[in-house]
Amino acid sequence: MHLRLSDDRPWPLERPRIMGILNVTPDSFSDGGAHNDPAAAVAHAQAMADAGADVIDVGGESTRPGSQRVGADDQIRRVVPVIRELRALPGDVLISVDTTRAAVAEAALDAGADLINDVSAGRDDDTMFDLAARRNAPVVLMHMLGAPATMQQDPNYDDVVAEIEAFLVQRAQAAQAAGVARDRIMIDPGIGFGKTKPHNLALLHALGRFVATGYPVLLGASRKRFMGAICNPRPGSRDLPRDDGLTDPTTTIKPCELVGATCATTAMGVLSGISMFRVHDVQANRQAADVAWAIVRNPAV
Repeated sequence: MHLRLSDDRPWPLERPRIMGILNVTPDSFSDGGAHNDPAAAVAHAQAMADAGADVIDVGGESTRPGSQRVGADDQIRRVVPVIRELRALPGDVLISVDTTRAAVAEAALDAGADLINDVSAGRDDDTMFDLAARRNAPVVLMHMLGAPATMQQDPNYDDVVAEIEAFLVQRAQAAQAAGVARDRIMIDPGIGFGKTKPHNLALLHALGRFVATGYPVLLGASRKRFMGAICNPRPGSRDLPRDDGLTDPTTTIKPCELVGATCATTAMGVLSGISMFRVHDVQANRQAADVAWAIVRNPAV
């Protein structure tokens, strides 16, 4: 399996790939404000590349629960200088732009980005697929219920796995109808985007269903809140918190303390056939992916 780049090179996906998260925003849920300065952003990107990232995903708009929209001009102002500097660095790490706006995506592609990561799967901007087709740009299509400002208010599904699988296949087909080649499309079930803890666990349990669609799959479970609820038992009890997956007043664990939890989802994802993992903590997840991949590829099995 591969992802075809804009210059028609096939980018192999046989071994698991790591996408490092670079938020150039003041309000992202885990690291907002840490990399607002372009120099700090580039230094962090280089550190992630040195730690084993295959892709750097640059985003200028937070999509955490409750976040408000950021205009295209502001996103461009945030991401383009960083992408230009990253493109000038040595090495073969790909650059992704995390946006739902075609104008931002095009400015990023002009600055040297290689692919588009659209958490709205082309629904926020009906020109996104036309842009991707015209520029031969690979695109990641993610499932999100509603919008970031409201997605966690009361998410409901009759069958969360079947509904999200059908949605992603439909959006991939819509992209193809607009002229995006099938081998330039990747799908993402959108862990934490309009889902409760039981929804997220059901999706993780059924990752093979998404792999079976034939599209390469990206998994983005890094530091997600539902894992904090699992990893932080109630005081005085060894039972797991029985929260609703949306809010849990007993959970005090910080997102940056969920490295081990994230690595568990990465290892499981490799065993399920996931192609790429979008993570904050590159080195730890690179190790988890490599060990899981060695197990999968063990010639003695």
